[in-house]
Amino acid sequence: MLAIKNNIMAGNAARHLGKAYDSLAKSVERLASGLRINSAKDDAAGLAVRELIRADIAVLQQGSRNAQDGISMLQTMEGAMAVMDDNLVRMAELAEQAATGSYSAAQRTIMNAEFSEMAAEIERIAGATKFNDIAMLNSSTGTVSIHVGTTSTIDVSKVDMTQSGLSIETGTGNWAISSSDDNAYDDSDTTTVLSIVDAATNDFAITITFDGEQAIDVDFVGAATATTYTLDAIVTKINEASNNPSTMYDGEGNLFAYSAASVVETSDGDYKLKLEALDGTAASVTITSDNAHTAGAVLGIFGATYTAAGDMMGGSLFQKYDTSLTDWVDDTAGGAGAGLNILTTTAAVTALATITTAINTKDSARATFGYKMNRLESTIAILDIQAENLMSAESRISDVDVATEMATLTRTQVLSQAGIAMLAQANTMPQMALTLLR
Repeated sequence: MLAIKNNIMAGNAARHLGKAYDSLAKSVERLASGLRINSAKDDAAGLAVRELIRADIAVLQQGSRNAQDGISMLQTMEGAMAVMDDNLVRMAELAEQAATGSYSAAQRTIMNAEFSEMAAEIERIAGATKFNDIAMLNSSTGTVSIHVGTTSTIDVSKVDMTQSGLSIETGTGNWAISSSDDNAYDDSDTTTVLSIVDAATNDFAITITFDGEQAIDVDFVGAATATTYTLDAIVTKINEASNNPSTMYDGEGNLFAYSAASVVETSDGDYKLKLEALDGTAASVTITSDNAHTAGAVLGIFGATYTAAGDMMGGSLFQKYDTSLTDWVDDTAGGAGAGLNILTTTAAVTALATITTAINTKDSARATFGYKMNRLESTIAILDIQAENLMSAESRISDVDVATEMATLTRTQVLSQAGIAMLAQANTMPQMALTLLR
């Protein structure tokens, strides 16, 4: 029917052209983005699956990076342990050298100085080696967890490579004596730290003997009324005796005279009396009282009240002063815990065995880091494979098939062009009706 009120053909052509245009626009969007799913209306279920897969891929990739960071951390620690290994080997070499009898005490003292420095460097490395401010070599407690996926972790235990952890605390065999309560002696100049009173006016005589050295005999004057001594006065009395030994030289011509006593300040600001061996090689020290006293006769820095002659080493009155650590170490036995040293052939042989044990301990810890690195490398490989497979799955769900979409684009382009042409033809149809109206 020829009509002018409604152009049905034009409306039909316009509707089909609109559908072709929408399809063309969708194809252009997909080809431009490379994605089949650009919004939920394209494929709601597919979109939900894709986003979950994308989240898994991101987690796996970050887990792989975490594992790589873990390897970097362990490589840092393992590298530090390689340097420790060099130091321990050098310490073992020095111990072997000092164990032979062809060196003098003075030469062993020089060797021991380097031996102590090597141990101190191991201590420094253990505390200073950090990765992202995380230390792993100065404590045997605690772990570092490497997160390598949604729920998986690989735990790496910390290790103690300090001197105490390796049992290589060095020392020089020097000794110090102190009261069980050092807070009573907070002033080395004026505070009375020794009081002697004896009705029989007996002197308080003590003998200080370091292993293998000249005995030091010290007399503190006693009187019917109390005779008191400050810490400095005690130091002076002892040094007067140690600088004037009964025998001035040993068989090799070495001078026995020296200042055995000094005052040291503790970390809390108090003071103690330090008694030091002549050459630092002494393995023990004994202190004895030479005569009896009436009850309450001797009070102060040398311990509780002494009423009889004999050994004064009991009663937790003595502490070792380690000059290499400048610290006090509890020692009630007199000789125990003098610290690892190579000042004598016997000490050097002991040190060599101790260093061998320390090397084994270090090797065990280093091996732990090694196989943890190998495990992390395997973890990285599997995480990368999982991420790759998930990306492939996500691609099949989400990515556009370019070949198919190009075919669709071509078809919709033809339909759009045909639609435009037909719409133009349909718009000319009412013109035919005008010829009848002329």
